[in-house]
Amino acid sequence: MNEERSIGAVMDMINSTMRATRYDFEVLIVDLSKDRTREIAASKGAKVIDEPRRGYGRAYKSGFEAATGEIIATLDADCTYPAEDIPKLADMLQSEGLDFITTDRFAAMEEGAMSGMHRFGNKVLTLTSRVLFNVKFHDSQSGMWVFRKEVLSELELIDDGMPFSEEIKIEAFRKLRAKEVPIVYRKRVGEVKLSSWKDGWKNFKFLWKKRF
Repeated sequence: MNEERSIGAVMDMINSTMRATRYDFEVLIVDLSKDRTREIAASKGAKVIDEPRRGYGRAYKSGFEAATGEIIATLDADCTYPAEDIPKLADMLQSEGLDFITTDRFAAMEEGAMSGMHRFGNKVLTLTSRVLFNVKFHDSQSGMWVFRKEVLSELELIDDGMPFSEEIKIEAFRKLRAKEVPIVYRKRVGEVKLSSWKDGWKNFKFLWKKRF
């Protein structure tokens, strides 16, 4: 949503990385922007999916439905995630017989990439997830995943909002062969869209609702 300042750089990194691999690939941009995000993305080869319904989870579900590949990789459009790691993670998924890989941003986070408030909130949400669901990951809110599309039918993904990120990890770690991998997390380009307290509280309430 409204990532015209960064989407071109993200597309360039994905294209240059994937064209040097053995993988056939497509790039899907799920969009409800009012700026030039979709025009820039489309000019660099992306398939743009118009999704007028707001919601982090809603956007991902629409993207998953439209994806035609056997492996799905996700990341944000703000230059924070290392798109150059996608082939390495896809190779790991296959060589280790995994179904789902998520990433740990705290392993190598650049200065200024996340505010102190967001760090604290993430730690609280991650700890709550680990205690309530007995799952072993260190970053419940990371938005970079690589997984086999076929396993989506095995996951009960209810939420259409921000809690979708923690929900898909909980489901994957409880039901699938899942792994968490460290990545470099960078400072975003463009305006922050998160509402710290509002989104954090929604995520916290969702964990208890899903568990009980």
